[in-house]
Amino acid sequence: MDWENLLLYVEKPSRYLGTEVNASHKGREAEFNFALAFPDTYEVGMSHLGIQIIYSILNGIPKVSAERCFAPWPDMEQLLRKHGLPLTSLESRRPLHAFDMIGFSLQYELSYTNILNMLELGGIPLLRKERKAAAPLVIAGGPCAFNPAPLEAFIDVFVIGEGEEVIREIAVQALDAKKKGWAREDTLASLAEIDGVYAPAVHRNGKKIRKRVVRDLDSCSLPLNPVVPLMKTIHDRISIEIARGCTRGCRFCQAGMVWRPLRERKQELIEKTAASLLCATGYDEISLLSLSSGDYSRIEPLLAALVDHYYEKRVSLALPSLRVETLTRSLMENIRRVRKTSFTLAPEAGTQRLRNIINKGNTEAELLSTTRQVFEAGWKSIKLYFMLGLPGEKKEDLEGIAELAYQALKEGKQRGQITVSLSTLIPKAHTPFQWQRQINLEEIRERQAFLKGRIRNRNISLKCHSSRMSLL
Repeated sequence: MDWENLLLYVEKPSRYLGTEVNASHKGREAEFNFALAFPDTYEVGMSHLGIQIIYSILNGIPKVSAERCFAPWPDMEQLLRKHGLPLTSLESRRPLHAFDMIGFSLQYELSYTNILNMLELGGIPLLRKERKAAAPLVIAGGPCAFNPAPLEAFIDVFVIGEGEEVIREIAVQALDAKKKGWAREDTLASLAEIDGVYAPAVHRNGKKIRKRVVRDLDSCSLPLNPVVPLMKTIHDRISIEIARGCTRGCRFCQAGMVWRPLRERKQELIEKTAASLLCATGYDEISLLSLSSGDYSRIEPLLAALVDHYYEKRVSLALPSLRVETLTRSLMENIRRVRKTSFTLAPEAGTQRLRNIINKGNTEAELLSTTRQVFEAGWKSIKLYFMLGLPGEKKEDLEGIAELAYQALKEGKQRGQITVSLSTLIPKAHTPFQWQRQINLEEIRERQAFLKGRIRNRNISLKCHSSRMSLL
């Protein structure tokens, strides 16, 4: 059975077509073939801005072709295994084992098993030591690459830091090595000399690898012709990164630590990029990405300009990450004009004592004041994010979560809806909390049960992240 016939038997065939608007098909003109592999489903991977950026950069290099591959859904995986077919790229149906290089995006630890599954389905030996000369080089980057140890046995090259600059150097170097007919070991050794690259087979002397940092965000333009998915994705909109890095220093936050320093894009460039992306894609929503959108120094004039320009065209705006203390009345008014669903705030802890421990720089008074303004501005529901298992957490901190939820509801004069979302602290590498103990399964369930017993109001809903998934 061939690929086209397989599509008749899967739930969502559009995951595997590869014929989207703005997809790249270089064909025979390419001398070096790079598979961008995202270890999750199509709708998750195509929502990630990073893969669009790297895809655009690689396909902008002469003689280099980048194609995409995503983790297949179980129905497709079963068919591939049943008929002995390899996992392939979307664009050309080339099997993974026929590429020169495969690059995995390491966004979260639970995708590690997907990486191994994709390698196996693609006909590539799992262990790097078992790969022969003809096997593709397997590289990986992203936030999880900052702690490469768990995957060292499987990945040939790790990219530490931001990939925009280094991926071009890696591709050009590997292309040159292929033209010269270098052995696999020699190619690895040459890649290991690139700043920000860690090759486990080469770097055996405890050498320090310094992360790669893009100093000027404006110099790294966003792709103006991104691939437009054929199906609804998790984030079905255009994404514009307005800033990178963070100055807040929350002690649990890996992203805030590893993506330093703070850099911003110019407002004029963001506006031009938005116009180009809307024309190239046809989307009707713009998402302004940053670890804290409200901290962008020109967020109010930027939002006002975008709202004024696109309000009549029915293009909405999304700011996925806003801090309590950055919300002003004018900012809320502009958001309200184009988007009026739920509003999300993240106190993280139930008491000021614990917020001080985690270095979360907002107070209960600020939270309640913002909650009141949000309800007065017309929103009907607010989501509050909290974490369980923070260092030094006591029973009164759990009581504080419930108390804050009830106080927030009062600010809506009992007519609003509050959703309390509970996740569990997972100590991350390179954060001040990296060596803290994670609470066990029994403790997670006890604390979740305690809050379920304390929060009993039809206008307050409680959502708990899976204790088992947190443990994994």
